Amino acid sequence: MKTPTRTADDDLQVYEPHRVGLPKLGPYFKDLFGRRQFAAELSRATMRAAHSTTFFGQLWLVINPLLLAAVYYFLVNILSSRGGAEYLVHLVGGLFFFYFISGCITSGAASVTGSGKLVSTMAFPRLLMPLSAVRTAFFRFLPTLIVYFVIHAFAGAPWTPRMALAAVFLLFGLVFGAGMGALLAAIQVYFRDTSSFLPYFVRIWLYMSPVLWYAEDIQSRLGHVGARFAQVNPLYSIIGGWSDLLVRSQMPPVQFWIGGAAWSVAALLVGFAFFMSREREFAVRL
Repeated sequence: MKTPTRTADDDLQVYEPHRVGLPKLGPYFKDLFGRRQFAAELSRATMRAAHSTTFFGQLWLVINPLLLAAVYYFLVNILSSRGGAEYLVHLVGGLFFFYFISGCITSGAASVTGSGKLVSTMAFPRLLMPLSAVRTAFFRFLPTLIVYFVIHAFAGAPWTPRMALAAVFLLFGLVFGAGMGALLAAIQVYFRDTSSFLPYFVRIWLYMSPVLWYAEDIQSRLGHVGARFAQVNPLYSIIGGWSDLLVRSQMPPVQFWIGGAAWSVAALLVGFAFFMSREREFAVRL
């Protein structure tokens, strides 16, 4: 394990051994907060590179999940004869939210390995990189949220003040995505094949989450074994609560609130702790 230090002439980097572990949290988070504008600018640069700030770039952010929603809607309608306006609103709202969370995770996972030169040439808290990816995913999610509300209105879905509580589950999803993105970003430094495996895992995760089906239908749709497995899925609580509030304007069960809060906090603590304990050797590994 090696940590870079500068020589007197500041032209060479000398790597000295260090012990893997958490840095001093006070100075670390102070430095992290002080460099928040760096993370924001890194996010803006990523969005500009992907044309996410242009009209057609933002249009594609909406069209892509809408096309997926159309495919899944007709597929489910053919296979199970389930459809209707309410199901369409549930499907669109769930897909938009799922792709926001998965975007936090997948872009966060690639944030360190995709910026090897930046890591090796600049000294800054590396946690800024997955946090920048989360910011990018959030701003890409906002246009889809506007489109969702249009579909919600045309479908005649209910509007109540209770829908505002969906912001709590949006926060759960953001925190969970940040924690998982940081965890996978550190893992991918050591195991580069993570990026090849992750898309398949995300697709399976989609099928096991209450997006193509309602949370209360878990027993009839997946059977006893599948239901038990799906209920330990973190997104079962997070997306289930989001859909209950935003789509159906009904209060989610207590276990959704507890599960969403518990999974998001656990992912944040584990992901950040593991990332911070390893980030000082990223430059050597990359």
